[in-house]
Amino acid sequence: MTTAEKTMDEFEQLLEESFSKSNSVADIVEGTVIKKEQEGYLVSVKGAKMEAYLPNKELSSDVESLEIGDTREFYVLKEENNEDCMQLSLKRIAFAQAWVQLNDAKLQGDTILAKVVSTVKGGVLVDVADLKGFIPSSQLRTGTPFEGLVDTKIEVKVLEADPKKNKLILSQRQAVAEQRDQVVDNVLSSLEEDQVVSGNVVRITDFGAFVDINGIDGLLPISEISWQRIKHPSDVLTLGDTIEVKIIKIDNELKRISLSLKRMGENPWQQIEGQFEEGQTVKGTVNKVTTFGAFINIFPGVEALLPVSEMSDENVNPFNLYKVGDEVEVLIKKFTPKEHRIALSVKDIQK
Repeated sequence: MTTAEKTMDEFEQLLEESFSKSNSVADIVEGTVIKKEQEGYLVSVKGAKMEAYLPNKELSSDVESLEIGDTREFYVLKEENNEDCMQLSLKRIAFAQAWVQLNDAKLQGDTILAKVVSTVKGGVLVDVADLKGFIPSSQLRTGTPFEGLVDTKIEVKVLEADPKKNKLILSQRQAVAEQRDQVVDNVLSSLEEDQVVSGNVVRITDFGAFVDINGIDGLLPISEISWQRIKHPSDVLTLGDTIEVKIIKIDNELKRISLSLKRMGENPWQQIEGQFEEGQTVKGTVNKVTTFGAFINIFPGVEALLPVSEMSDENVNPFNLYKVGDEVEVLIKKFTPKEHRIALSVKDIQK
């Protein structure tokens, strides 16, 4: 075989290999749009035996349509075979780029925007650049998912970004904490005690609620929510509520503020001065029963104690005598409104 014949054989072999070479699933290929169809696009891909197909559903959010002649990189969804053409995707390209950006955000500690799409058990689902992410309840600023978050955009930090497991975990609390550190000094310097401010309820706990005041969370203790006894802050407040509160304490050292809702209204203990006196018989409603007595509401926001020793001359069980909601007639035995104390008696009425 001559040198020329050998060279020709090698060329034919390489040509045959080039035509037989197929692109595999997950490969990135370059293609040019050659035709628009109702359900997608035909794309010319170098080395393919037939035109590849890009379904409309595989377009990305930043590319809603393509023009004839557009040349782009595509993700191979399905390999070409003797019967079917190659299936392409732009959405997967966008996904791959998004995973890279999210991993960079995690490494650099950047804050990103996420749109809340739904609440689920244990947290909320969010959309980030067409990727679905999850924010656990423990990483929500509110501590609890609620419907008011849906369709809102919130700032978050990336905790985990794993494309292989399709796992994206985010934190709103970390983003908020960073923001708080940046603005806390300026906000505190603009506030003063007894000032009335407006804020949003961002978290509710057993011991109170947290209210966003110009970017920092102030504590509204349960004892400062209402003059009347409440079992839980959620009896009065709802996540997302906008309320006016009074600043009762600013701790510049700890960078904390304490708030009051009940002090926005008139103090009922001041209202009752002159309306009640010792020896007076009044009617009230049982608010709570304990082993040592019962708490009786004798005026809106004013609770007085009926000790078990003042219920009867005999030994009695308070739980057998009273239940919450009962209306009772009582005698005011001791009246000291400035100390927020009123002692009652039932047995003395009977004498």
